[in-house]
Amino acid sequence: MIRYLIRRIPSVVLVLLATSVIAFLLPRLAPGDPAAVIAGPDATPETIAAIRAQLGLDQPLVTQYLHWMGGLFTGDLGRSFQYGRPVAELIGTRVESTVELAVLAGLFLALFGIGLGVLAGSARSRWSRLFADATNTGLLAAPPFLVGLLLILVFGVAIQLLPVSGEMSVLQSPDLGMQYLLLPSLALALPMSAGVARLVQTSMLAVRQEDFIDLAVAKGVPSRRISVRHVLRNSLGPGVVAIGIRFGDLLAGAVVIEAIFARNGLGQLAVSAAQSADYAVIQVLIVGTVLIAVIAQLLTEITLAVLDPRIRLGQ
Repeated sequence: MIRYLIRRIPSVVLVLLATSVIAFLLPRLAPGDPAAVIAGPDATPETIAAIRAQLGLDQPLVTQYLHWMGGLFTGDLGRSFQYGRPVAELIGTRVESTVELAVLAGLFLALFGIGLGVLAGSARSRWSRLFADATNTGLLAAPPFLVGLLLILVFGVAIQLLPVSGEMSVLQSPDLGMQYLLLPSLALALPMSAGVARLVQTSMLAVRQEDFIDLAVAKGVPSRRISVRHVLRNSLGPGVVAIGIRFGDLLAGAVVIEAIFARNGLGQLAVSAAQSADYAVIQVLIVGTVLIAVIAQLLTEITLAVLDPRIRLGQ
């Protein structure tokens, strides 16, 4: 396992380096000038030029990139043009909200994705298979914002069971925080869980056709033990990989979900930074999202090796 992680270091560094270049260039290729935003609509060209010089935007792109990378390595994430505050401070005030949303949504993704997949893959009756397939198809066709609106109408308006906007820290008030967190996390996780369920279902059906399953049946092994110890364990690999890949999608989908449920997280910060061409914030958010996705992928591969001993990460 250690050898595997060491061998993955060069590829991880290469991915993060390429991401940093893209994160640096992408905001600068988009329309908008942060100096013009700061100066206001009635500012003169001389005023805008002075602000650009003050922000260091008049320097060559290579110089700006090296200065930014040097700050990252020393823990200086830069300063927001829009808010006039350190980027680390801005992210620190909002990261808890997004992390809570992503973690609970990830748990729901695993629960519903694997649960629906197992139900569809092990269903004996026609009606059970029809219910599982219809549920998966419906979730695949529904985008997160539509699921969020439906949840608001049902649980927030019709039966008024859960709050539909705002937030409360789970660390400060677990009960109240979970009430605010349930609907947005479900809206984020349910559409993605359908893809995971399809992979688990297909894998289970394929494993049931293997010779070792026929051998276990011939030996008189109970069907429940065959389903759990042989079929399920050998079918979870694709689902686990899909969950790890989808974790990055959870962070991206949080932008829309936070807007619908009025949560003041990193998604809202990203939208505000994009609208004001706040380079420093956009760059850090892009690199941070990719870094989390890379870590999730590594953990996924390790988990897959634990579930399936035939996989050797060192080879």
